[in-house]
Amino acid sequence: MEASVILPILKKKLAFLSGGKDRRSGLILTIPLCLEQTNMDELSVTLDYLLSIPSEKCKARGFTVIVDGRKSQWNVVKTVVLMLQNVVPAEVSLVCVVKPDEFWDKKVTHFCFWKEKDRLGFEVILVSANKLTRYIEPCQLTEDFGGSLTYDHMDWLNKRLVFEKFTKESTSLLDELALINNGSDKGNQQEKERSVDLNFLPSVDPETVLQTGHELLSELQQRRFNGSDGGVSWSPMDDELLAQPQVMKLLDSLREQYTRYQEVCRQRSKRTQLEEIQQKVMQVVNWLEGPGSEQLRAQWGIGDSIRASQALQQKHEEIESQHSEWFAVYVELNQQIAALLNAGDEEDLVELKSLQQQLSDVCYRQASQLEFRQNLLQAALEFHGVAQDLSQQLDGLLGMLCVDVAPADGASIQQTLKLLEEKLKSVDVGLQGLREKGQGLLDQISNQASWAYGKDVTIENKENVDHIQGVMEDMQLRKQRCEDMVDVRRLKMLQMVQLFKCEEDAAQAVEWLSELLDALLKTHTRLGDDAQETKVLLEKHRKFVDVAQSTYDYGRQLLQATVVLCQSLRCTSRSSGDTLPRLNRVWKQFTVASEERVHRLEMAIAFHSNAEKILQDCPEEPEAINDEEQFDEVEAVGKSLLDRLTVPVVYPDGTEQYFGSPSDMASTAEHIRDRMKLVSLKRQQLRHPEMMTTES
Repeated sequence: MEASVILPILKKKLAFLSGGKDRRSGLILTIPLCLEQTNMDELSVTLDYLLSIPSEKCKARGFTVIVDGRKSQWNVVKTVVLMLQNVVPAEVSLVCVVKPDEFWDKKVTHFCFWKEKDRLGFEVILVSANKLTRYIEPCQLTEDFGGSLTYDHMDWLNKRLVFEKFTKESTSLLDELALINNGSDKGNQQEKERSVDLNFLPSVDPETVLQTGHELLSELQQRRFNGSDGGVSWSPMDDELLAQPQVMKLLDSLREQYTRYQEVCRQRSKRTQLEEIQQKVMQVVNWLEGPGSEQLRAQWGIGDSIRASQALQQKHEEIESQHSEWFAVYVELNQQIAALLNAGDEEDLVELKSLQQQLSDVCYRQASQLEFRQNLLQAALEFHGVAQDLSQQLDGLLGMLCVDVAPADGASIQQTLKLLEEKLKSVDVGLQGLREKGQGLLDQISNQASWAYGKDVTIENKENVDHIQGVMEDMQLRKQRCEDMVDVRRLKMLQMVQLFKCEEDAAQAVEWLSELLDALLKTHTRLGDDAQETKVLLEKHRKFVDVAQSTYDYGRQLLQATVVLCQSLRCTSRSSGDTLPRLNRVWKQFTVASEERVHRLEMAIAFHSNAEKILQDCPEEPEAINDEEQFDEVEAVGKSLLDRLTVPVVYPDGTEQYFGSPSDMASTAEHIRDRMKLVSLKRQQLRHPEMMTTES
């Protein structure tokens, strides 16, 4: 009975041999009962198979059967024990029924096995799982019963299947190899007849069977000497110990028969190779010199674009693929010939060397032609790829040049100009690359000789050369046109940068002029404490006005430059139309404020000069001092000056603006009034000299 036949039943693990042994060295047979009803027929089949494995010597020592009834009912346990009497009565020496923690009802278990020992033929004891070690050592019990013995049922079953399969296959293979080897010894004529028989080959691969046997033997030997994970030495089952010599014997027989079989095959193969080699050599030579050469002769162009070159390359790859099949045959034939030459059969050496030389010459010549064609097409593909990239770069550059420039500021113009220069530089690099690729392709074409395809290729090469040179010349012309347009665009962009600069500077001039006006109104408020200081302030003011005039003139010049640049660029300035009115408005406001400042300073000079003249003590000219008109003039100028200080500056647009703060004007007015009081006092003194005497 084979395990593969009853594999579904064995997988149920109705019973198993764990490899453990009792104190009498008898094997332990375990029957684990479960909650579900156990199929007695399947259990009987399982027991029959398990009991057929051990040797007769092992069986003679008897079995200890452990019936695990912890998860089953009493009547099932009783049935199993009684079944053992029919299945293996002679081999069973002890049956240990493992009872559950809660023992079966005494009324149910009234059947006493010990009273039936003579009738059963073996002793039956009821025992708890924790007391099972009284009869069996813990190291011989599995973990289910608190022992340390490791048992993997599926691993055992798989190993058993491998062993039985190996035994069956190796036995069959030995019969076939013996038949083949014995038949080869009956004579050359009979062997030649058998050499063409397909049944000559074994039904299974000897190498596979040998490998399976070695792996099985290695596994059996390893399980024999290795310990378990816990470090406890594990003794293999008797069936494993028995399987080792069987496997070793089968392996030795297989190696011997297989060695003889290989020698028979080698001799037969050597005799048939000569005829096959000669036939295959002629097939390779005839195809390469015939259809293979015709295929290459029909291919000479390089294409006028990437797509065309790729199509030609694809066609060439198809040709190479067909050649590769024949080259593979060549390699195989060359190896076969070399092997036969190394064998040293002198009667075949001359013929083999001649075939080898003829085959090598044809194949190398054809391979050189294929490689040359492949390199030529690859160079053409790279050339057209560079040409396409360059064409796209030129199209992009031309598109950029055809779009009118409308940047927002000078920085964007600089960025655009930088991008334009980078694109032009990229075009230069691309054109240089195209020239290098084109020259390399022309060199390859010029090296193409008539032997390459067996015909004159001058006409075809001229078409290829004209195409390559035409592409390079066309790209050169397109690049030159773009360079001319770039020069024009560069000049225009530089003018636009200058235009933006002029507009920005003009706006800055307006800001400066506004700041000067603001400084004039807020800080230029003092009129001086005397005539000399006022004259100094007037001189400083005139210099201040000169600075403002220069700023205004600078802004006007910049705005005039923007007008000229806009006319050159044929565009409308975005800011000059707003900047010029602002510049003129600020300048008019500054002019009005400046004139008012001059008038006040001049009136202050006249006031201080006359007042100082009156207040000076000059006895030599009493008539001058006594002139009433001078006093009236000082008083009139002082009042006019005081009135002017309270009047705001009125701009041309009607807006008003005061000089300085009210406190500044009050301080200046107070000083003028003080002077006017002194002059008035002086006038009274001159009118009434006795007042001076009294005071004296």
